[in-house]
Amino acid sequence: MDKHKSSVQYTNAGDEYFAKRGLRKYAGVWSLWALGVGAVISGHYSGWNLGLASGGWGGMFVATIIIAIMYLGLTFSIAEMSPALPHTGAAYSFARTAMGPWGGFITGLFENVEFILTPAVIVFFIGSYLTGIFETSAAIQPLWWIGGYVIFVGLNIVGVELSFKVTLVVTLAALAVLITFWSMALPEIDFSRWALDIAADGSRLDEGHGKFLPMGIGGVLAALPFAVWLFLAIEQLPLAAEESVDPQRDMPKGIILGMFTLVISAFLILFLNPSLPGVGSHALGQSGEPLLDGFKALFATSTAKMLALVAIVGLISSFHTIIFAQGRQIYSLSRAGYFPTFLSVTHGTRKTPHIAMMFGAITGLLIMLIIFVSRGAEAGSTVIGGTLLNMAVFGAMCSYIAQAVSFILLRNHHAHIERPYRSPFGNPGAWITIVIALVTIFYQLSDPTYRMGLLGVALWFGIAILYFALIGRHKLVLSPEEEFAMQHRSED
Repeated sequence: MDKHKSSVQYTNAGDEYFAKRGLRKYAGVWSLWALGVGAVISGHYSGWNLGLASGGWGGMFVATIIIAIMYLGLTFSIAEMSPALPHTGAAYSFARTAMGPWGGFITGLFENVEFILTPAVIVFFIGSYLTGIFETSAAIQPLWWIGGYVIFVGLNIVGVELSFKVTLVVTLAALAVLITFWSMALPEIDFSRWALDIAADGSRLDEGHGKFLPMGIGGVLAALPFAVWLFLAIEQLPLAAEESVDPQRDMPKGIILGMFTLVISAFLILFLNPSLPGVGSHALGQSGEPLLDGFKALFATSTAKMLALVAIVGLISSFHTIIFAQGRQIYSLSRAGYFPTFLSVTHGTRKTPHIAMMFGAITGLLIMLIIFVSRGAEAGSTVIGGTLLNMAVFGAMCSYIAQAVSFILLRNHHAHIERPYRSPFGNPGAWITIVIALVTIFYQLSDPTYRMGLLGVALWFGIAILYFALIGRHKLVLSPEEEFAMQHRSED
């Protein structure tokens, strides 16, 4: 009997319930690889560069190494857990088996914040690019947001086959843009003159050749939250477990291949982009379009609009793939009764969680519109591009800690669960993930922008926890995640 069963009540749903919530298997190794890389790749186009202003080039470089270690610990832990617990619930599923219903639900909430807000921030950046390209008024930016959601939620609803094909195409296109940039930038760089052009007080050194760590160790720690953007969302891969043809074999391969692709890309963009003549770390640390700045240094400025269109490819790749993850994350919590069960009904013929995707999209869009209307175009854009982004990172860090704890508990107390793949880093890798994530959260909270975002996250958690305490925990359903968890707790 489940040790936590006294605090929750289950319904034995019939075949009709799950027939309305079916998913279709399609994904192989390369589809999974594209899903993971595509979700992250926009962070290689923009966002990461703001860490240069916090720690200089050397500070950002060391921060990236530290965050890469954290993600290696996380992804190898996930690579072990996902084929052992091959359910759409992913992080919630891992925590449900390891820590019971409340642990699973809280972990699911952490990820929910990330997957609701991250695509909202990405579509905001897409709208900003398109506003500049077509010279439309900033006041009508919401039209770009609405159009983005309609197109890419629509593509995800049409079918899992089309969704993964689009994911593969846009991910390969985004990587092709980066490879083109790397190959053209390499012969032109002057590292010491441009990448090392930040002084200890943050000012620009006209001749470059500054210190490797101009802000010292403090600069390294301050840059940690920005280095996260080079890897954020790779953890979404296990959400496709029930749509994978062979998750026991393909999921670990897809996760590990994706992570190593991102490590190579992250260090190449970090080295080459600030090193270009006329760019430099100081200017890049304040830029909203670092890759575009790099292309401008390589091409005549008359081609700027064409280059901006090219730069959108990375944003589209991440937006499309995180919409996929958002739908599956809401679907899994709903199917098990943690969220209202109507959200997990899938399309009758296409077998995609269309209601969950539309709900997530509408929620993200409404948050953006409320901020935009209440604050005005300029101030609203600052909040959306800063505070919401930071809220997503905070949710992600919390989910990483919960997943690493789940890994340790599953290793220590559920050794009987069959593991087709085992992490070579074991428990130490998970502990390293926890420590680095906690340090990153600490430095997030040292920034007033992050503290403002935390209040919004706390409000969402409060509402969701109140719903679960009063309603949801009495209406849980024996979904695959719940049945698996109860079976394996009863074996201990």
